Amino acid sequence: MNCVPMTDPADHLTEDGFLGGRLRLRQPMRGHRAGHDAMLLAAATSVRAGQRVVDFGAGVGAAGLVVAQRDPVIDLVMVEIDPSLAALASTNATLNGITAEVLTLDITAGASAFASVGLGPDSVDAVLMNPPFNDAVRQQASPNASRRAAHEATATTLEDWIHAARRILQPGGVLTLIWRADAIAEVLAALGRGFGSIALQPVHGMASAPAIRVLARAVKGGRAPTQIHAGVMLNDAAGVPNRQAQAILAGDALLALATL
Repeated sequence: MNCVPMTDPADHLTEDGFLGGRLRLRQPMRGHRAGHDAMLLAAATSVRAGQRVVDFGAGVGAAGLVVAQRDPVIDLVMVEIDPSLAALASTNATLNGITAEVLTLDITAGASAFASVGLGPDSVDAVLMNPPFNDAVRQQASPNASRRAAHEATATTLEDWIHAARRILQPGGVLTLIWRADAIAEVLAALGRGFGSIALQPVHGMASAPAIRVLARAVKGGRAPTQIHAGVMLNDAAGVPNRQAQAILAGDALLALATL
């Protein structure tokens, strides 16, 4: 990723290159910014032409737009609670020549709120999500309100977001998410209600260190046994960026979960 300030500094935005510059994203200079998590989530998401794909907590659109660029014949819907970020997601879709619907909506809103914007029960094929996951008790909250809202989880965040995904997914629909690796038990517990055929892939910042993230893929109503795939190493033991991980972050390779 490279970072180039916008021509108007009053906008407090940067225009950043992802996927080796093939995707351009305008995003706030401070606050919540797209990074490795969004790229990993996109690389773990499998979609097919013609499917309706929903990106929960889309921010400026990073993960959803990466998926749509890779598989342009999908019906992409991006859902974001922050109106300013939702506006940027819409701008970024246009900037990259991608057709997408952007909805300003709270993921924890009820079924009627979702249905009113066209996301009724059993109506989509795939959901990808990067919910807020920082533990407010163990981690110092960011002084930036936007960043805090995007990263700080409540006690029910994960369960609420997975419940919303389960409601709008068709039977056999696929949910892909990224979460803190040290809270994998919470992921499995939440997915245990209505999902199966779970596949997990840990992400390590360093090859010699415990995983920092876990990617999960689950099927609504799935019955296949749970699988754990080989971990992704962002850096080797010496701190040198891993070539395979760099190819994944650049959009030149997919993670195992996207090939299932």
